[in-house]
Amino acid sequence: MTPSHARDLIAFAHQISLDKLPPATVEQARICLLEALGCGAFGSELPWSRILADDICAEQPNGVATIIGRAQRVSAPGAALCNGTAIHGYELDDLIAESVVHPGACVIPAAIAAGEAANASGAQLLAAIVAGYEVMHRVSLAIGPEPFKRGFHVTSLTAPVACAMAAGMAMGLSLDKLLSAVGLCCSAASGIKSFAAGHGGGMVKRLHLGRAAEAGVRMSQLAERGFMGPPYGIDSKFGLLDVFGGTGANPERLNRDLGANWAIDQIWFKVFPICGWIQSTVQLLLEFRGPEPLTVPEIGKVTIGVSKYAAFNNSQPAPVDTMGAQYSIPYCAALALTGNPRDPEMFSNARVNDPVTRALASRIEIVVDPRIEAVYPAQYGASASLTLSNGRTFEGIVLDCHGTPRDPCTQEESRAKFRLLTSRRLSAEKADALVESVGMAASLPSIRTLTRTLS
Repeated sequence: MTPSHARDLIAFAHQISLDKLPPATVEQARICLLEALGCGAFGSELPWSRILADDICAEQPNGVATIIGRAQRVSAPGAALCNGTAIHGYELDDLIAESVVHPGACVIPAAIAAGEAANASGAQLLAAIVAGYEVMHRVSLAIGPEPFKRGFHVTSLTAPVACAMAAGMAMGLSLDKLLSAVGLCCSAASGIKSFAAGHGGGMVKRLHLGRAAEAGVRMSQLAERGFMGPPYGIDSKFGLLDVFGGTGANPERLNRDLGANWAIDQIWFKVFPICGWIQSTVQLLLEFRGPEPLTVPEIGKVTIGVSKYAAFNNSQPAPVDTMGAQYSIPYCAALALTGNPRDPEMFSNARVNDPVTRALASRIEIVVDPRIEAVYPAQYGASASLTLSNGRTFEGIVLDCHGTPRDPCTQEESRAKFRLLTSRRLSAEKADALVESVGMAASLPSIRTLTRTLS
């Protein structure tokens, strides 16, 4: 058998079960599941999610899998596509800072859709989630910096193989069939960051992780039927790492210290519906201003210090749509000082064109702070200084914003976020039932108990 770091990783992840995991890691999987479903409930009513779900429902009138917020059942790949798009639909989904990936928005919808079709248990679902997060994190670390530099969306490059891992685990695939599914998904890796170029992002980023979840489920179902993929598709010649990572790839990171720690324990839950690089900025400015918003005449000078990467990619002062606003440090900073950056409505297309906010955003200075650059990308920090018109000044720095593992959200904060995100889509009774189902996930004989609440 040819030695392979990737094969070692997939074989290790294939053996994951709840009884072999630390209790805190199992609990973290449940928290990630609830967070993802909250994001999906909110995202399911957004324009891109509605367009996609309408199309899939018209195309697939019969099936066994649930689209969040829809009564009609569709194919498992179709449901994974819609739910992944919804969960990733508003910059609210979880991420891992070190590897710069958003596993929840692809791994969880893939595991749910495949598991619903296969009538998997709740324990299988949670184990599949842990396995998918582990694979996605490690593949992203191993692929190296080259894809970032060339403008690939690395989350969507690494997501398909992680989704195959999760879907295959939920389906109970053998190791050989799982390796085929992962190998097939290496050819589904795609995604460019044109959405962050400053001239309007459109809706495409929302679709990236939906497409990855769809691929993971589809390739797992094909592998189950005997469709064979390259078993060394990740780290062979012309494999995923070779083609996208080139000389910067580091295959040894795929299986280094397996089991010593878990990727899912490194998850960061966003407080604000914006790019991760900007969370620290908004947190600082909210602390400066206090509980009440400032008026524009009260604001003198604002300077934000960030990494070189953030300064280059996130300094557009005049975003033209929701996507651009969520990636704009000046817009988010202006909103933090004068509005409510926790409210998703503040990033609607109508709100983005508010002339007062845009005028303030144009005055905000973005600089590279050597202290922030020194810790990037392990930490997404920011510094800020604010001078008010009355002469009062504020200065501060945050290296690990609230929601990160070093400053985690409380259980009550997590529940409050879930209630906010589901309030327009689920009744209080359904939301409570969903929380209860997720709380009991490890003991559910079938995840269809959970998915019934989502329809």
